[in-house]
Amino acid sequence: MSRAFVVVIDACGAGELPDAADYGDSGTNTLAHLAQRVGGLQLPTLGRLGLGSILELEGLAPAQAPVLHGRLHPLGPGKDSTTGHRELMGVVAAARSPTYPSGFPAEVITLVTAASGRGVICNRPDNGIEAIEQFGAEHVAGGELIIYTSQDSVLQIAAHVDVVAPEELYEICAEVRLKMTGEHAVGRVIARPFAGPEGAFERTDGRRDFALAPPAASYLDALRAHGVRVHSVGKVGQLFAGVGIDAEHPGATNARALAETTKLIGELEHGFVFTNLIETDQVYGHRHDFAGFARALREIDDCVADWLELLREDDLLVLTADHGCDLTSAGTDHTREYAPLLARFAGHGSRRHDGPLADVGASVLAWLADADAPGLPGRSFL
Repeated sequence: MSRAFVVVIDACGAGELPDAADYGDSGTNTLAHLAQRVGGLQLPTLGRLGLGSILELEGLAPAQAPVLHGRLHPLGPGKDSTTGHRELMGVVAAARSPTYPSGFPAEVITLVTAASGRGVICNRPDNGIEAIEQFGAEHVAGGELIIYTSQDSVLQIAAHVDVVAPEELYEICAEVRLKMTGEHAVGRVIARPFAGPEGAFERTDGRRDFALAPPAASYLDALRAHGVRVHSVGKVGQLFAGVGIDAEHPGATNARALAETTKLIGELEHGFVFTNLIETDQVYGHRHDFAGFARALREIDDCVADWLELLREDDLLVLTADHGCDLTSAGTDHTREYAPLLARFAGHGSRRHDGPLADVGASVLAWLADADAPGLPGRSFL
């Protein structure tokens, strides 16, 4: 029994997918456009591993001896964290989940008011920061919940911690999640507590995602069936509604998720760790913060350098993404892009591998259990 670590750098897309135009995402390329706007990426560790060998990136030349590298694509629809992370583990959505470009209809709002006993304000696609800036004072004064969505299949509920305690907000979201079925089976209901005085509202680290249970078995289930313990870091466990997860570790910020992953690398004897690094998406991507996005990548790069010193020879490390969030796009939503792939393991041979996201799950199962799962998509790149 050895160990495997899959780390998702959220929203680090690597170029438009063939069907990007169907999503309004023609010409998107998160990493390439970021590199151009900041005058080149300074990522010595990721560069040495082969990030610049995957696609042309200003500041990163192709590596002389890269690890296994390439680009991964989804097999199903969507461009959000739920679909991306689940496809990495072999769960492919049959159809797009419902979205609400004009806000939620009356029947959905009725579900929210019934679950909370409160009114609703906003109810439109919005950037989460802008939603609390524009509606936070009204919410504090009257107690109505701030409801908003995006291009993704999400219903987000924001509330000030002094108006609605976080635990109450979680209970409301859990009840709404339970009721949103059928045509309104939204991918995630997300609790967004915030704090602070008017003019200085800030979201707390108390975000919680309430996802539908996966519609089918995943590579996580296959790993557990072979006796492999599965650890999640950050929002991963919530994206799978806890299904297939043995232990959930906190990671509401990159600093916490990186620290938790480092701790697991140092202490875990065997098993699988599935980590999400959220800030490239939540904090910088959606806000079109080029400098912040690049800085977050540098911090990740520094931590990966430390990981490479801690990893054992029989460990598998996979660095990838779940979708894009091109900061040069007109909107602030996710973009339909390839995910980069860097995989360090004994015998990688500096090969290039392009394939579906599910190849990651297949490879983890092969690495840890010397097995495959014929009923799941994907093939091992080992």
